[in-house]
Amino acid sequence: MDIATLIGLAGAFGFIILAISQGGAGLGAYIDPGSVMIVFGGSIMVVMLRSSLGEFLGAVKVAGKTFKNKLDKPQDLITQLSEYAAIARKDGMIALEGQDIANPFLAKAIGMLVDGSEADLIKRTLEKDIELMKLRHKQGAGIFSAWGEIAPAMGMIGTLIGLVAMLGNMSDPKSIGPAMSIALLTTMYGAILANTVCIPISQKLVNQSELEAANSQLIVEGALFIQSGGNPRILTDYLASFVPPKFRAELLEAT
Repeated sequence: MDIATLIGLAGAFGFIILAISQGGAGLGAYIDPGSVMIVFGGSIMVVMLRSSLGEFLGAVKVAGKTFKNKLDKPQDLITQLSEYAAIARKDGMIALEGQDIANPFLAKAIGMLVDGSEADLIKRTLEKDIELMKLRHKQGAGIFSAWGEIAPAMGMIGTLIGLVAMLGNMSDPKSIGPAMSIALLTTMYGAILANTVCIPISQKLVNQSELEAANSQLIVEGALFIQSGGNPRILTDYLASFVPPKFRAELLEAT
């Protein structure tokens, strides 16, 4: 579970609600079903219009990674790969079969080594997987980025609807309040949806995609090194460039 995402999202809404409660009008004054339909319902429909149902649902699924996805640390992957390299060099590739590997990409790479796949096939297969993974994440981030652009626009549409309703019923004082409420609340809803949900999730998906791609490339390099029968110690030195400088000395000492 990604604690930072949960804290950030809960904190953003928490401070907004706290500010509203300090205003004296009460939370009820900031709830309007019509505004919710225009901003949330309308923006979702427009996002689906720009993509497809499958892409939209896929983006929602990918976005779930921002809450529950915990990426492996590069130094942990290097330690694992070094252990597998030592096993393979001592007992052969077949000795890697049955290893308990939590990372699906690493498990696939080790599986190809056990199967005796050639280096070129391993490289092409795994790099194609990386390419497709990045494409999925790019589509998901793009949909949430588009949603972040559309939500404020739908808020503006709601504002115009409210203003037209208000100006068309100036003779009825009772209608001015509800119409003005729609005019202002839709703008607020659009800004909140875009800036506390859509845009942050989009950027987080981009960041996670880059980190996951780097980890996956590390695994590719490690798998190819193991396939070549290289020295495990040299493998650690070779892959250390994937690790932040402050962790490199600790990694090299551990191996």
